[in-house]
Amino acid sequence: MQNYEDFCIYSFHFRRHYLHFFRKSFVSIRFLVYLCTMQSVFDIKIGYSEHFADIMGKQFRGDCTVHLLCTAGEGGLTFNGKRYVLRKNDCVVISHTNLIEELEGNDDLQIEMVSAPLSFLRNQLPANNYGIGGSIQLFHEPVMHLEEEEACHLHQDMQHIRERMEEKGRHPFYMELMSGLLRTMMYDLFAFHARIYESTDNSERTSYVVKRFMRMLEAGECRTHRSMAYYADQLNVSPKYLSDTVKRLTGYSVTHLIDRHTLPIIISFLEDDRLTLNQISDEMNFSSLSYFTRYCTKHLGMTPTKYRNSSNTMKNI
Repeated sequence: MQNYEDFCIYSFHFRRHYLHFFRKSFVSIRFLVYLCTMQSVFDIKIGYSEHFADIMGKQFRGDCTVHLLCTAGEGGLTFNGKRYVLRKNDCVVISHTNLIEELEGNDDLQIEMVSAPLSFLRNQLPANNYGIGGSIQLFHEPVMHLEEEEACHLHQDMQHIRERMEEKGRHPFYMELMSGLLRTMMYDLFAFHARIYESTDNSERTSYVVKRFMRMLEAGECRTHRSMAYYADQLNVSPKYLSDTVKRLTGYSVTHLIDRHTLPIIISFLEDDRLTLNQISDEMNFSSLSYFTRYCTKHLGMTPTKYRNSSNTMKNI
């Protein structure tokens, strides 16, 4: 997969620029549909708040990842049925915000948090093996205690995001600007998480199975293999064990993760005009062209022919 930082920031033709940005990032087709209908990319919502109760609000729910820093006082929340206490310099990263409940905080509790669509954030960073273990760990332990210097870095990251959010609608490259600031924050969070957890040897079988499964997907095996039975066989576990374990450790189904890694491959093939649809279908081991077409229609929102035509139209703008 291409490097997500390979942005074309020097193009001054907005539509050409945004198309290049989305294609380089392999962003979900839904954003390309927005582009084709000329809906503003400014619709992507980035949130900031200093009120703990807002984490239960509409702005921080749905397709959203919340990054929270406790700067003073003490509070608590229940996530995925488990109670967590928050104190100064504790950081919280939660993607499944619908699993948050039972908030409480002292009068002196102070926090700040930044949120962005999960689907948007996923496309800001390259796939890597660190992210596999990190995402699993954060689903089960979303609270990290930061050192003073780390907390200062995160506070600065969030302040930069808050300050530049005021330029929405005025800055011609607002989303590229915010993408860069969000990437900085996420890389800092990766570094904090690595310090805390990477030294821990987690050889638990369930975690090992999920990490191997994710590495198979990152290596591109879903180009030709998209059945749960195949991965279960390769990992020497039953399909039910793989399904239950992946869902429990990541919060996502096996099928969802397979499809998530398959779509960028399909898009890259469709954007190569040298390949016919039959060749792509055969290369990706679909049983027939009609099944390939149904798969694209379901996951891309349009037939492969329509996608290719719309992509070619935008290339010529």
